[in-house]
Amino acid sequence: MSEGDYDYLIKFLALGDSGVGKTSFLYQYTDGKFNSKFITTVGIDFREKRVVYKSNGPDGTVGRGQRIHIQLWDTAGQERFRSLTTAFFRDAMGFLLLFDLTNEQSFLDVRNWMSQLQTHAYCENPDIVLCGNKSDLEDQRAVEAVNARELAEKYGVPYFETSAANGENVSRAVEVLLDLIMKRMERCVDKSWIPDGMVRTNGHSTSDLAEPRDAEQSKCGC
Repeated sequence: MSEGDYDYLIKFLALGDSGVGKTSFLYQYTDGKFNSKFITTVGIDFREKRVVYKSNGPDGTVGRGQRIHIQLWDTAGQERFRSLTTAFFRDAMGFLLLFDLTNEQSFLDVRNWMSQLQTHAYCENPDIVLCGNKSDLEDQRAVEAVNARELAEKYGVPYFETSAANGENVSRAVEVLLDLIMKRMERCVDKSWIPDGMVRTNGHSTSDLAEPRDAEQSKCGC
């Protein structure tokens, strides 16, 4: 696809404590490579990828392919950057929340990140995929799979154990998040919940398509 040749522009935000592997995760997704030499992200960075999304109907039929330009925003996990990070929450449509399977504290902090999302995201119930990263370091595991699944069930979000090193479930996690977003858009006749400019259809941003939002619309009623 050439520059600007897409049906939808969708922004995802990767969140989680510093050192959980957000940058390596996104690099594995966009480039299919692992770089162990990444330094800690300062502020905000992003990567991009073009994909074709095909929805599955209730009868199992596959819909027309839609060209998606995904921007994956990489955030700093350190507390001193938190105000900058939360400023980007309302501009994202989906969230990849990562913790480190070898670091129990990063798992315990998932609750704090969920609270931040409920406060600062575009609505009270945004689409989130929880990822337990570094699954390749099984001998260093500090978080049991059953505990991670229970937490995901508590919040009603999908959970994957991922590895930025070998690519396990990295693409799958992003694909599931994209599917959640596209299905939410299909359900909603009123597109005013979508953050302005986040989705571009046939050259029109959401600011052209949507009516002004009010407080009730911000509750993700779709």
